[in-house]
Amino acid sequence: MVLWSGCPRASFRVSYQVSFVFLDVVRKKTTQMLYSNFIIYVFLHQVSSVVVKITAICPLSLLERVSDLLRWQQRYPSFNLPWKQNSFPLFSDSSPLYHTLKKPEPLTPQEEHDLQLGQERLWKLSEKSVQANIPLTVDAENTAIQPAIDYLTYSAAIKYNKDDNPIVYGTIQAYLKDAKERLLLATKAADKMRVPMGFKVVRGAYMSRESKLASALGYDSPIHNSIQDTHACYNDCASFMLEKIATRSDAVILATHNVESGRLAAKKALDLGIGKGNPKLEFAQLYGMSDSLSFGLSNAGFLVSKYMPYGPVDKVIPYLLRRAEENRGLLSTSSIDKELMRKELKRRLKAAIF
Repeated sequence: MVLWSGCPRASFRVSYQVSFVFLDVVRKKTTQMLYSNFIIYVFLHQVSSVVVKITAICPLSLLERVSDLLRWQQRYPSFNLPWKQNSFPLFSDSSPLYHTLKKPEPLTPQEEHDLQLGQERLWKLSEKSVQANIPLTVDAENTAIQPAIDYLTYSAAIKYNKDDNPIVYGTIQAYLKDAKERLLLATKAADKMRVPMGFKVVRGAYMSRESKLASALGYDSPIHNSIQDTHACYNDCASFMLEKIATRSDAVILATHNVESGRLAAKKALDLGIGKGNPKLEFAQLYGMSDSLSFGLSNAGFLVSKYMPYGPVDKVIPYLLRRAEENRGLLSTSSIDKELMRKELKRRLKAAIF
């Protein structure tokens, strides 16, 4: 599945989510991306970012194994991981570790080789993103494999985020209780290493799965106890990143369909003196959803991306269902969009008649 977006009616920028990436070649003014069954041409002046899923470039089973080993090292810091490279903190004191209840076996030589291949694929994408000066955002997954994804993301960020220009972005899922703590730890480590860091802030898309797994193992859910707590965490993370932008070279993509979150972030940005059109701040929504929020932010001068799922139905529908679960206020904002369209239709009919 690919996420494509664009809207000629406003100053929206374009974001693409890339799956099954095998090669990425920059030629003149276009980036040519070859997939397993299709080719997409991306015109650089339209692209806001490229979004990659690590599960497309590294085996899922290996990500589970690496996450187990990283969690075990978090429990027992003396536990040696010979393949591990420099990274930022992956866990906070409150991060869930119940996925790994017994000491995992070390990676086999083949697994280490496959991990290196996955890392090299991410590096190749990062190198091309540096050449095109387009951010590469690494998508988040469920907590069973997120430690490995964060590890690969942060290692790439340390390697490629240079000269006050964050290229590799991580993703923070605000529905997780430890989200704000992990964000603080990662940015603190990045500041100490003088690495400019970018993050996409989302609410999260695996609520049912996370709660069921924790319950089955006899642990509390890693998800906030209420949607209000998730909103509060999202807004706190957004506010924190805006303050980082105002004082340093960090960057943020605020992916939200929540009107109140968009309003609060826009007001905070203006209060901090973050200029409209600043490339370090971007808002994002799904194409066709929360358009009133998108147009409002765009008309106010902020950069806005619209994401459009594209691909086989069996791949797209589960993605959209996760997005709906992630944003429970989506239906209410859709009602707002419908009401605004109804008013606009009435206005145009009156204009045509009179």
